Amino acid sequence: MLRKITLLFGVLLLNAFPLLGNGVGIIDSENPTVLELISSDVAVDVENQVAIISSKQTFKNNFGSDSKFKYAFPLPEGASATELRWFKNGIWETAIISVEPQDTTLPGGGSGGTIANNLKEYLGLTPLYFNFEDELLKDSLITIELKYVQLLSYDFGKVSFEYSNNYQLIQSTPIDMQGFQFNLTSSRTIVDVNLLNHDDQIILNDGTNANIHMQIYESAADKDYEVLYSLSTEEFGLFGFSTMLADSLVFDKEEGTGFFTFVAEPNPENGTDVIDKVFTLIIDKSGSMGGNKIEQARSAAEFIVNNLNEGDRFNIVDFESSVFSFRNTHVANTPENRTAALNYISTLSAGGGTNISGALTTSISQFSSANDSTANIIVFFTDGEATSGTTGTSAILDLVQTEIANNETDITIFTFGIGTGANRQLLTLLANNNNGISEFLENDEVEEVITQFYLKIKSPVLINTEISFSSDNIKEIFPIPLPSLYKGQQMIVSGRYSEASETVITLKGSAFGKHVEYNYALNLSDKSIAKYQFLPKIWAKQKIEYLMVQYFSLSEGSTEADILKEQILTLSLAYGIITEFTSFSEGVTGMEEEQLQKDNIIVDDFRILGNYPNPFNPSTKISFSVGLEFHDVVTIKIYNSIGQLVRVLTINVNGMGVYEVTWNGLMQNGDSASSDVYIYTIDFGNRILAGKMLLLK
Repeated sequence: MLRKITLLFGVLLLNAFPLLGNGVGIIDSENPTVLELISSDVAVDVENQVAIISSKQTFKNNFGSDSKFKYAFPLPEGASATELRWFKNGIWETAIISVEPQDTTLPGGGSGGTIANNLKEYLGLTPLYFNFEDELLKDSLITIELKYVQLLSYDFGKVSFEYSNNYQLIQSTPIDMQGFQFNLTSSRTIVDVNLLNHDDQIILNDGTNANIHMQIYESAADKDYEVLYSLSTEEFGLFGFSTMLADSLVFDKEEGTGFFTFVAEPNPENGTDVIDKVFTLIIDKSGSMGGNKIEQARSAAEFIVNNLNEGDRFNIVDFESSVFSFRNTHVANTPENRTAALNYISTLSAGGGTNISGALTTSISQFSSANDSTANIIVFFTDGEATSGTTGTSAILDLVQTEIANNETDITIFTFGIGTGANRQLLTLLANNNNGISEFLENDEVEEVITQFYLKIKSPVLINTEISFSSDNIKEIFPIPLPSLYKGQQMIVSGRYSEASETVITLKGSAFGKHVEYNYALNLSDKSIAKYQFLPKIWAKQKIEYLMVQYFSLSEGSTEADILKEQILTLSLAYGIITEFTSFSEGVTGMEEEQLQKDNIIVDDFRILGNYPNPFNPSTKISFSVGLEFHDVVTIKIYNSIGQLVRVLTINVNGMGVYEVTWNGLMQNGDSASSDVYIYTIDFGNRILAGKMLLLK
């Protein structure tokens, strides 16, 4: 049986949701009890539209008593969290990635009240949560830093980065300091760069590197950070970057220790040839679409009709319990047909059930006269589950694929889910199975998101895209399938390689019914390049998205699904990417050495600080702290995933402090341990603590 899926993204994803930003320390979501935000410091490093964001906030517990709290961060959709750490009691501690889904419950339940409602609005649809096990002492501070990676929105040479520093829904009082640092490096000339709505900023731009710096003090956090920059419109083609990692840093090195990403873009000048499209907009007008949603749907449809290209053919299909159509087939984009379509759109009103299957099969059957010389596109949006016609997710998917096969015409389907009632799994798989993307939006975003999205896909220049390489050592290319190329847009592709070389990349596809090819040269580096250390995460993120779609296409508990889930878990742990099945949990993977040398303040009597690195190959250091005058031999026992004892280590403890012991990856008999999840226990005599670590070879 198919299950609900979280949102997956394609290359053309828009930033559809409200600006997201500073985290929240939630003591009780039912009552107005959140930690006070004292300062916020945001650092953004961008390399050719790939952004690495470090969001650091300091909070104070000013509620008069020691309090446990949950950290919640409004992670942007499409972004991937890579690291979470915090500074408290003189030391930095770093969360480990756990093979458990994150706990999304809020302290106090969050069922009502102003703060609860504000939290839900502020955190958006894809928040990241982290439970702190220890109480934060009254009047004390904690600094929390979250790092995540994000592909920035690109449109005709213009790129935007958005981060919500508007904290007014949570806290209206001033905070001590707000800092923002934006560092941009681009292969294309940076024409201009601006931070909107802020006067106190310093901007430098030499065409290749640009920097924005801003700090303000004793002021309310009431302005968002929105950076807009423009790239040269005279530089196009392929921009690639690569890095080769050491064998010890790559767990699946047989696939190659090199990682690359390249960006392909057609020239958006007016002379660029654009493929005619056969286009259908499917509008949900069921009862749940009433009010503002149907008004926005009408406005979005009107915008699309008024912005069709010359040579396009189009139609509008609308549905509730029954299915209706502007015309029985696609019609030419003429003034007369546009006027008639606008009149038709103005009569749409909400009511009835939700016949998704009927709307899709009706629309697909109308493409019978289309051919491979056109870009055949369906844009479909709905806010609910199917209640009429065929209602099962698997049955609808099968029906759609059968109808497309009968037509013998390729159709790209883009899907949009509105609000929380849409069937995310169905919409994601509909898009993925038909070379499109899925996107999910709030109730009041229909008009803005769909009109902006249409502008992105308005002008296709290459469809049925394929890729090949002159070198035979390149593998693991994502995304799968490759998207079509559109005027003014980019295609971002990542892959692996085992040997440095110059390779020729060939993009193949169809344009105007003819086979076309574009060739690009890309030099694959033989060195580890520090500024490109984000490339493995970009590759892993794209592969995980592909595997997630495959996973949710299978029956729960099936052997095939379990194998895919194991692959996703392994990639998540190995490359530090939070997924549907993983979360951050307490444990230390690193500390600031200078802080340890300071006062070495220890809170608990005995505490596991985790192991570093994790995952590891071939060795790792297991750390723990002692917070009392304890003098004895401590025993560390290591077990494999089936409970067999594989190694025993000992260490002498002499009083308070932080201790570590190295496991070299060898078992008690001297043989090398195999890749596995290992459990270790630390025996203090009257207390035993346990942790988990992953050996990957």
